[in-house]
Amino acid sequence: MSRWEGNTRGRLEQAALDLFTEQGYDRTTVAQIAKRANLTERSFYRWFPDKREVLFGGSEELEERFVAAIHAVPGDTGPLATLMSAFTVAPQVYRPRDFLRKRTAVIAANPPLQERELIKLASLSQALTTALRERGHDAPTAHLAVDAGMAILRTTAERWLADENADYAQLLSASAADLRTILTQDAAFTRP
Repeated sequence: MSRWEGNTRGRLEQAALDLFTEQGYDRTTVAQIAKRANLTERSFYRWFPDKREVLFGGSEELEERFVAAIHAVPGDTGPLATLMSAFTVAPQVYRPRDFLRKRTAVIAANPPLQERELIKLASLSQALTTALRERGHDAPTAHLAVDAGMAILRTTAERWLADENADYAQLLSASAADLRTILTQDAAFTRP
């Protein structure tokens, strides 16, 4: 691999994922990741502040795309429907499924990465809430819609990763319908 091959971020992400899978997150160093990607440590640090961040390289782009998509939805659309529309852009940003499956397994096995993922999800939730607020929804409505939307997004992603032939948009609709069913079945719950 040539030093100037291109796709530096992708090469570093793949090298890190491979090494985390092969030898474990704790035993992998930035130097090893850079060497596997045929780059220098300095190149690594141009792209990522630390090794925890290397598996979350696309999170900013996903957040930006979701927020832009929220602002593109017609103004009279409800908050959850707005999120569902925005979430349809996810496959344009997601990495290949096999990469994401391995990434999910590595994160699940490593508390520092679990913590980083929670931080990234909190940041995404805040950005989505802010975007809904900018569309005129009050804070409680925006927070509730985002919490429900994030549950739908997570369920959709899990289903999408589990089935190589599944259509993301169909799974997103099915996950939203499942939440609707749950809420309808529990409609007997009322405030005391």
